[in-house]
Amino acid sequence: MTVNSKTAAELVTIIDQLALQTKEKEYLTAELLRINAAHAFQNEEKEKRAAELVVANKELVYQNSEKEKRAAELIIANHELAYQNQEREKRAAALIVANEELLFQNIEKEKRAAELVLANKELVYQNSEKEKRAAELVVANKELIYQNEEKEKRAAELIIANKELAYQNLEKEKRAAALVIANEELLFQNGEKGKRAAELVIANKELVYQNSEKGKRADELVIANIELAFQNKEKEMRAAELIVANSELIFQNGEKEKRAGELTAAYNEIIKAEKFLREYIKGLEEMLFITHHKVRQPVANILGLSDMLDECIDSPTNLKKLILNIHRSAVSLNDFIEELTQFIEDLKQKGEDQSNESSGFNNLG
Repeated sequence: MTVNSKTAAELVTIIDQLALQTKEKEYLTAELLRINAAHAFQNEEKEKRAAELVVANKELVYQNSEKEKRAAELIIANHELAYQNQEREKRAAALIVANEELLFQNIEKEKRAAELVLANKELVYQNSEKEKRAAELVVANKELIYQNEEKEKRAAELIIANKELAYQNLEKEKRAAALVIANEELLFQNGEKGKRAAELVIANKELVYQNSEKGKRADELVIANIELAFQNKEKEMRAAELIVANSELIFQNGEKEKRAGELTAAYNEIIKAEKFLREYIKGLEEMLFITHHKVRQPVANILGLSDMLDECIDSPTNLKKLILNIHRSAVSLNDFIEELTQFIEDLKQKGEDQSNESSGFNNLG
């Protein structure tokens, strides 16, 4: 009876650990669902921005169909977990009946109390780990919201800058048209000046012969010189206006190049964010695949061995073998949990590296 009571106590401990691990799996499944919901929201935002990026829109449609498939797979996995929980509750009920028969042994009570203390410590540790993960998820969500707000602000600034550039281009076209008209007027005036110069030559020849007309022609020359001086000033003013317009065109071309650089930087940042989301979704898919395939085998082994427990209860040798196999399955399940934890940490580190690269890029811009 002592060996059986120890075995039953160990089985209760193992089943409690399995129940805790099942809760962990449900928590991870809930986190995955929340992450998928967040991704769905981000996809909706991307569809709004897809008016500017037609090619990216096709990729987003494909990603949405993939997410629906993943959601269907998660629903199937939840059904399987619910079925396994029901089976575990049945096994737990059978073990409770056995424990009620072994309650009269006071010596075993102390051992069970020690095991319960250890289990409580493990629960406290696991709860603290859950709180840390929840805090990390909250921080990650805040960073994503901040980045989306920054992107929207930059997009609004780019739209305003484009409107200003379009207005400046219209103003430049108007000034260019005015300069063309002014140049035509100057050409016409130069033609008139040439004609007047020819007339002055003819007048000088006539002045050689006509001394009486010298006074009149001198007055006409003075008036013509005043007009020429005025026209020269007008030409200088037109030349100065052309220089100012050229400098404005050069400055506006530089502004256009800056805006083009900002657009390129924003587009590269969007590409990096999409690449990170693809990698993150791929990591979640791998995590689901590992959970679906690696957890099933040790859990099935433990369930099968627990079914054989009633048959081997009278054979200590077979019972030891059975307990050894249950221990091996539990160790295998524990190794997988550690592997899954490391996988999640690596995925989190990739997200932090991506966020640091994006923040460094923004600071550079």
